[in-house]
Order: sequence, then C-alpha cells, then structure tokens
Amino acid sequence: MFDDLKGKRVLITGASTGIGADVAIAFGAAGAKVGVVANRNVAAGEAVVKAAREAGGEAELFTADVSKTEACRGLVEAFVARFGGIDVLVNNAGALLHRVGTEAVTDETYDAVLDLNIRSVVMMCRFAIPHMKAAGGGSIISTGSIAGRDGGGIGSMLYGGSKAFVHDCMRNMAKEFAADGIRANTVAPGYIETPFHAETPVARKEAMVNAVPMKRPGTPAECVPIYLFFASNACSGYITGQIMDVNGGQIMP
Repeated sequence: MFDDLKGKRVLITGASTGIGADVAIAFGAAGAKVGVVANRNVAAGEAVVKAAREAGGEAELFTADVSKTEACRGLVEAFVARFGGIDVLVNNAGALLHRVGTEAVTDETYDAVLDLNIRSVVMMCRFAIPHMKAAGGGSIISTGSIAGRDGGGIGSMLYGGSKAFVHDCMRNMAKEFAADGIRANTVAPGYIETPFHAETPVARKEAMVNAVPMKRPGTPAECVPIYLFFASNACSGYITGQIMDVNGGQIMP
C-alpha cells in the first residue's frame, strides 16, 4: 500500500519513544531513509534506529533540542547533508511538561511548553520547506492532540492551547504551500498508552477511559498507519489541511 515511500527521506522529531518510535520503525519497514531525532533519551533513539534498519530501512540518529530555533536549523542541515534532501517532515516532539492551573502559570512554564510544542513545529517547517520546494514537493505531518479539540484537562491549558495552534498552523501552511506541491496535515491522538502518560494520575486515566466509547486507551501502533497515509502521495495526494483524529470515538468532529 505504501510502496511509494521507498527511498523517501523522512525526518521525525520526538522519535525515541512512544508514537514517534513506532512511526520511525514503520517508515523503515516501508523502505524509507529515516532520521530519528532524540533529545535526552539518546539510548532509546539508538534502539529505534537499530529497529528501523532491521525492518529494512536506512536510518540515522540525530540529537537536537527542537524547542530552540538554531537547533532546528542545525538538525535540518545535518539531515539534508546526510540524505541529500527531505521529502517528509514529521513534527512529533511535544509534551505537557507541567500540569498547572492558570493562576500558577509562570513565564518559565509558558516558555517551556510553547517553545517545545509550537516553536519546534514552526521552525522545523521554516527550515525544511525550502528543501521540499527544491525537491518539487513534500509532506508535513504534525502531531496534534485531542486536547487541541477540547482544551485538555484541568491544568493543561498551555498544552491544549499549543496543540490547537498546531492544528491551525498546519491548515495555514496547507494553503500557503499547496502550489509548491507541499501537503500539510495533522494527526490528533486521543488517550494513547505511551510514556507521555507515565505520570498521569490513575483517577485521570480512568476518567479518560470512561470517556472513550471503545473503553480503552489506544496504542502507538494504531496511530502509525495515519502517518504513512499522509506521507504517501499515492494514498493522500489530494489531501491537505486535514486533522485525522485517532481517539476511539471520544470526539467525533
């Protein structure tokens, strides 16, 4: 189904664990050339690279703190130097970081959450798009969230707001770069069982499960095909500016 992904140059941020790790390995299995980006968890990133290679792809580890503009610039330059260009950018780096009420938000918390969830997406796109234009087109896929739809739980105002920004940021880019052959889409996961929820209180997890018609959390593997679908021109060549919700029916927009 994804035969046209063979040989495609795919850069994935936040790829050392969770959804990003499974996505990187799946692109490897499709025969892509994969850039696995890690920040703090380099050992996990190396394991993903190994798995992507064993799956049949060409993979390389890159380390970068994509909440910083110059790190995004350097990351794209390093990836292009290694693989000769970029066809697919997956903006998957992101995190809640701090669950705090609105009255407790500090400048430091605000900057940390928005730099990771928003600056990383904007700046990775800023530096990757010229290379996509040079290649005659490409696909940008960003990871949004159900929190970008419903605002998120109490204490996640900054995270939910940042993901809503990502949703509309992709829609805007879809309009701006359609004439260049660049498509921009979003995957919005619901409650997916990943390290993201390692510190989520048990009561909160139970409440989330109860809000899902399928009565269970999703898995990273259940998100993966959507990323490959959006990356494949054969499958989604006439699809741009869309949000694909993967949430077990919790929200049906």
